[in-house]
Amino acid sequence: MSGHSKWHSIRHKKAAQDAKRGKIFTKIIREISVAARLGGGDPDSNPRLRKAIAEAKSVNMPAENIKKAIQRGTGEIGGIQYEEVFYEGYGPGGVAIFVEVLTDNKNRTVAELRHIFSKYRGRLGEPGCVSWLFSRKGYIVVEKNNISEDKLLEVILESGAEDMRDDGSNWEIFTPPEKLESVVNALEKNNIAIATSSLAFVPQNYIKLQGKEAEQLLKLMATLEDHDDVKKVWANFDIEEEEISRFAANE
Repeated sequence: MSGHSKWHSIRHKKAAQDAKRGKIFTKIIREISVAARLGGGDPDSNPRLRKAIAEAKSVNMPAENIKKAIQRGTGEIGGIQYEEVFYEGYGPGGVAIFVEVLTDNKNRTVAELRHIFSKYRGRLGEPGCVSWLFSRKGYIVVEKNNISEDKLLEVILESGAEDMRDDGSNWEIFTPPEKLESVVNALEKNNIAIATSSLAFVPQNYIKLQGKEAEQLLKLMATLEDHDDVKKVWANFDIEEEEISRFAANE
């Protein structure tokens, strides 16, 4: 078991806690602005914007904040413009790490990310060094105790999913990027609770870590994800759920 679903569901819950303190607003506003700039300000014709707005509403972001973020993205009002950038590198044990960033200053961001990588025995690499190990997919996590395997398979396959994997206490569901929204909608229609969902960079293979290397890798992942400019971090680690839960409890 890779432990990916456990890690992403834990981090999703942390983001919900951060939202109560307003910490998550900055990242969501950046995503709304970039989504509007790249795909237009109408959520009906812009799935990425639609998802970002839904996330904003889920953490009770004021409607005026959402409106202004869209307008900054489309250029209707002035303000900081954010750029979508991807960084690649390696963590402890040679784990491949792919980082999604939204930044207004690439020089500042790359310097800070390089420092974080080196602090936890990793290194920032050149563009293309690990991206070939990842595939763009829709990614959904459903806890096993919420539904039977047969029922879940029936719902997701009818709505466009392409694969489902057993990841310990969770099911990992994979979709073509364009089918993520329809599968999420089908799960919600059937009252199936979703632990987390996103467009993801899914590893094609995994590297097993344990003990000190696993702890260092999780510290690196957590520190990267807590950086204001970082949207998401993806890595091809294989760590037991117990180690991930123990780390999260002490974080």
